[in-house]
Amino acid sequence: MLFLAGVLFMVVGVALSIALHECGHMLPAKKFGVRVPQYMIGFGPTIWSRHGKETEYGIKGIPLGGYVRMIGMYPPKAGDPEGTVRASSTGRFTQLADEVREQSYEEMRPGDENRVFYKLKTWQKVTVMFGGPFMNLVIAAVVLVVMVSGVGMPKLAGTKVTSLTTCLTKVADGAECPAGQEAPAASSGIKLGDEIVSVAGQKVSSNRDATRVIRENGDKPIPFVVERDGKNVTLTVTPKTTKVVKLDGKGDPVTDATGKDVMVDAGFVGLSIGQVTLQRDNPAAAVPMLGESLKQTAGVVLNIPSKMQGVAKAAFGDEARDPNGPISVVGVTRIAGDVAESKQVELGQKVLLLLNLLASLNLALFVFNLIPLMPLDGGHIAGALWEAIKRPIARARGITGPVYADVTKALPIAYAVSILLIGMSVLLIYADVVKPITFN
Repeated sequence: MLFLAGVLFMVVGVALSIALHECGHMLPAKKFGVRVPQYMIGFGPTIWSRHGKETEYGIKGIPLGGYVRMIGMYPPKAGDPEGTVRASSTGRFTQLADEVREQSYEEMRPGDENRVFYKLKTWQKVTVMFGGPFMNLVIAAVVLVVMVSGVGMPKLAGTKVTSLTTCLTKVADGAECPAGQEAPAASSGIKLGDEIVSVAGQKVSSNRDATRVIRENGDKPIPFVVERDGKNVTLTVTPKTTKVVKLDGKGDPVTDATGKDVMVDAGFVGLSIGQVTLQRDNPAAAVPMLGESLKQTAGVVLNIPSKMQGVAKAAFGDEARDPNGPISVVGVTRIAGDVAESKQVELGQKVLLLLNLLASLNLALFVFNLIPLMPLDGGHIAGALWEAIKRPIARARGITGPVYADVTKALPIAYAVSILLIGMSVLLIYADVVKPITFN
């Protein structure tokens, strides 16, 4: 039941994200006078729709995206009357471009001549096409604010030892730790429930303080003062130098451009102090989180092509899935179910993790849709900016009349990109079914 609740949360979240993305296109288009015949969530057969004054609103059977159809997306070919295409063309791609132009005009009615998309000013075209991804950015920002100010972010509070690692290497349950692989803290006599007073002569008030001092001392013996049964006890712990996640000045993990943790050699003793509590903060604290998340998401999205080979090897072979690799909406939904069902995670942290999944998904949609390739929103934005560059050049050459960027010339690229995206989506969905990334 909890698994289904997590799945339902993500399904609704994805649907709302798609719906608002398309609203981000539709609302400014209508504001600028463009007629919008259709606003659809999903693809394939229509399962529900209703007609407004000018627009048909509906839901289709395959909930993996959506679209807004605007009349006159593409300008006429040079020399053709506006709103028309030539009766025939030679060349496969030329015919394809003419067919696309004709489709963009087929719903034009008398009086729509100045309500076509291609006649918008450059800034208006950019606003319409950027509106969709911008809505995803807004959703992510709102969700992060809710996480920070409403639910609270997890922080370790207190100095009580709450976790001890007994062995530096993984061993089977009940098996003895190999000689030389004992974790320093446990083997030196530190016990669960001890209150850490100081480390290497420095008073500590948090797990972050203790970690910093331990790492700074490398493999040198360190005096630990702990409070046990009301008395202070001094123990000597010698850290082991091992690969650990690099931390920044705030004590947060450092990741590379692909989102992977950066590993460094540092002292390690195998303990954690403090209990995890959710602490609310000012909404402004979500701003740096948004910036860092955008940076990490951009790194992951831009590395998707290089990661797909690993996905294929995992899906059709014995290799494990990269937990930091690309994942489909199906995979994200499955993880949401795992989070909701987990017995090791408290309710507050479950809510936080589910919200984080939704925010991450919207940031990925924001970054991905701005890639400057047709048919993505970024491709249309690039076309509008190219048009702005062409106009003053045309004026300088004495060309009169309207100047448009004929983005239909990029249709071969658009179809190639579409085929590639469909193939990647199918592969990711298959991998998420047969060898999913799970929440542990």
